[in-house]
Amino acid sequence: MKNILKSLLLMGILFLTSCQDELTSDPIGATTLEQANTTPTLSSVELSVNSSYQLLSNRLNILAEWDWNGGLVFQNDYVMQDIASDDMEKKWSPDGDQVWMDDVNNYTFTSTNGGPNGLWKYDYEGIKRTNIAIGFLTKPDIETITGISTARKNQLLGEAYFLRSYYYFSLVTNFGDVPLILGAVQTYQEAFDYAVRANKSLVWDSINLDLASAKALLPNSKYSSTTEKWRVSKGAAIALQAKAALYTEKWSDVVTLVDELAPLGYSLNTNYFDNFSTAKEYTDNEVIFSYDHQSNANPRNGNGICAPLGWGFFAPSTDFLNSFEPNDPRKLYTVDAANQNVNKMLGTLDGGNKGNDDAPTNKVYMRYADALLWKAEALNEAGDYSGAIAIINQIRARARTTVTALGTIPPVGTLLDRVASTDKTTVKGWLISERRAELGFENQRMLDLKRWGIAKAVMTAHGKNFQDKHMLYPIPQSEIDASAGLLLQNPGY
Repeated sequence: MKNILKSLLLMGILFLTSCQDELTSDPIGATTLEQANTTPTLSSVELSVNSSYQLLSNRLNILAEWDWNGGLVFQNDYVMQDIASDDMEKKWSPDGDQVWMDDVNNYTFTSTNGGPNGLWKYDYEGIKRTNIAIGFLTKPDIETITGISTARKNQLLGEAYFLRSYYYFSLVTNFGDVPLILGAVQTYQEAFDYAVRANKSLVWDSINLDLASAKALLPNSKYSSTTEKWRVSKGAAIALQAKAALYTEKWSDVVTLVDELAPLGYSLNTNYFDNFSTAKEYTDNEVIFSYDHQSNANPRNGNGICAPLGWGFFAPSTDFLNSFEPNDPRKLYTVDAANQNVNKMLGTLDGGNKGNDDAPTNKVYMRYADALLWKAEALNEAGDYSGAIAIINQIRARARTTVTALGTIPPVGTLLDRVASTDKTTVKGWLISERRAELGFENQRMLDLKRWGIAKAVMTAHGKNFQDKHMLYPIPQSEIDASAGLLLQNPGY
C-alpha cells in the first residue's frame, strides 16, 4: 500500500505526511498537506498559485538534482516533441552523452526511459500544486479568512484552473488515458480509486470544464495584471480552449474561439523574432502565454535550458534546415547553423545567453500565429478552402516582409502567396509546411504529426523506427510498479 501512495504522490497528489521521507527533495514553492490543512493566509494563497506555474519553467533541477536518466533535469518538451520529430537532433556533434535522448530520437525507448518519466512527473507535480490552490480558493469563507478581494480571488482561481487544464492537456495528448486527479487524496481507499487511468474523453471533459471556468473568472483584458503581465490571461484560456477543440476535431468551435482573441488585443507582430527576443517580452502583440524567466532572482528563476545549449545540445536536423523555402527569414531566426546557435531558445541573435543557466529568456507556449493556423486548419476541414488559404498567406506575408536577422529585407519573390485551390489535400499540405516553418523548435512538431495521422510515414521516411505503439508514450514503468499494477501500460510497451 505504501508503494501505491508513493506512486500517487509522484503523480501529483498532495503530500501525504507518512510518505514525506520518501521524496528526494521538495521543489521550491511546494506546499505540503500539513500546510494545505492550516488556516490559509493571503500569502499562502498567493504562493499556492504562483508555485503552480513553476513546472512550466525551463529552470534546471526543479524536481531533483541532476537526475538525467530520470528525465528530471529540465522539462522534456524539447526532447519529446522536437528531438522525437524530424526537426531536431540531440546535439550538434553525435556522442554517447545522455543515451536516453538518443533512444527517444531513434524510437528504441522503453517504459523506463527518462523522457516519458520526466514529462509525467512534471505534469502531475503541476496538477498537485493547482489542486492545492483550487482547494484554498474555493473555500466558501476564503475572503473573510484572508481578506482577499473577490476580484483577486477570481483571477487567481481562473489562473489555477487554466494551469491544471494545461498540465492535463500535456498528459492526455502524450499518454492517452491518464489518472484524473482533481483534489487531495487523504485515505487508502481514495488512493486505490485514483490509481487507475480515466478514459481520455473524461480527461478532455475536465480540461474543457476547467477552461470554461477560467475564461469566466479572468479579467476581460489582454493582461490579467498590468504589473504582472506573465500571469494567465483570458486570452490564454480562450487559446487553450481553441487548441483543445482542434485536437478533438471540433472545427466550428476552433474558428469561433480563435476569433475571440483579436478583440482582446492580439495580432501578428511586424517582426517575427519579436516573439522570442528578450528585449520585447510583454511588449509585443502576439505572445498569448509564456513563462516569465528572470535573471538574478531569489530563488533563481532564469532559463536554465540555455545552459545545455552551451554544452552542444539541441541541433537542427538536415531535413529541417532543407525544409525552408529560399530566403525564408524564419530559418535563421530559428537557428543559426553556422554558429550553432538556436536563436529562438536563446532569445538573442548573437549567441548571447548561450551556456547561461540563469538567462532571462522567456519560454513561449502559445502565440497568435499558432492560433491563426489552428483556424486555417479548421476552415480547411470544414470546406472553406479560400478562408484557410487567406490565413496561410497572412502568415507568409508577415514572414516575407519581416526584416531578416541580417538586417535586410527578403528579396522580391520570397514566400509568394499560395494560389486559389479547392483541393483539401493540397491546402492541408500547405498548412503542414507552414506550421513547420513558423513553429519550428516550439514543441509542436511531433504532436502535429501524430494528430494528423502522418507520424509513422514521416518518421519512417526520416529513417526512424516509428511503430504504431509510438502514437502514445509509455506510462513510466516506475509508476506501474509502484501502483502494484493498478496502472495499465499503453499497448506495445
